Amino acid sequence: MSQTPPPSQTIDPYKHLHLLRNPDNTITRLLQVPHTSPSSDTTLPTTVLTKDITINQTNKTWVRLFLPNKPLPNNQKLPLVVFFHGSGFILASAGSTMFHDFCVNMVDEIGVFVVSVGYRLAPEHRLPAAYDDAMEALFWIKSMEDEWLTRYADYSKCYLMGKSAGATIAYHAGLRTIEAVKELEPIKIQGLILRQPFFGGKERTESELKLVNDPIVPLCVTDLMWELALPIGADRDHEYCNPRIWNVLEKFDKIRDVGWKVLVSGNDGDPMVDREKELAQLMEEKGVHVVKDFEEGCHATEYYDPLKARKLIDLIKGFIS
Repeated sequence: MSQTPPPSQTIDPYKHLHLLRNPDNTITRLLQVPHTSPSSDTTLPTTVLTKDITINQTNKTWVRLFLPNKPLPNNQKLPLVVFFHGSGFILASAGSTMFHDFCVNMVDEIGVFVVSVGYRLAPEHRLPAAYDDAMEALFWIKSMEDEWLTRYADYSKCYLMGKSAGATIAYHAGLRTIEAVKELEPIKIQGLILRQPFFGGKERTESELKLVNDPIVPLCVTDLMWELALPIGADRDHEYCNPRIWNVLEKFDKIRDVGWKVLVSGNDGDPMVDREKELAQLMEEKGVHVVKDFEEGCHATEYYDPLKARKLIDLIKGFIS
């Protein structure tokens, strides 16, 4: 970590994210993120069926289910991946095309059943709203009598997965779930899949300073995301943001004891990479079974580079199998 002030930043984070800040501390999202509608029509030439179900009508939270559009042999059930989308806690949804397509690829290539969670966004709903929604989704899955879930999802092989801020949500859901193992049965979590998890802290890391004006997630943008997501008045050393907080580290012992595996995947051209590596190290020091994957590339590289996407899918497949 470094106390060195970052180099001059020339990027306006609001313009970068296409946001307007409103007087009531909400934001207007000017960019229409491409969206894909669900389809459960078995007659269409699609390899994966999808449908949306409301979890909490008051909070407007929901899930999108992803099921292979083909018969499964001998009443086979599929590993269950509970997925949380990225975009800094403030943008996108489970229906955003980039995340929808990635979940379709997981179902196609890995052979899993995916539940993608549509959680509340900040700053209208600051943390821990998204973390609360993650837990509500897990308990919803446990008790929901939806035929797709009960017939095709193997609750005993459940993985919590997320991308960027979604990986942070998966991580915090894991920290909470480790205290509620019995209450979640028959769901049995086997591990966490953390793709480019988004963490922060008041001290700057070398990768943050080196990539201060990164074209995808410059430092001023990640700072703004945390400013909008954290409780008002909290700084980036809050436990919702910084995994070095000691009361959180104690839970790694429980993760080790129940035998979860944790995949931490990142890229060296991502300003967030040093914090991801640090998390992997902190878990390893506690004896957690960590699978590390760090290679060249930028933030969200799998959405721009088909080869990177292929390698990530193969990595996840090997981790789950």
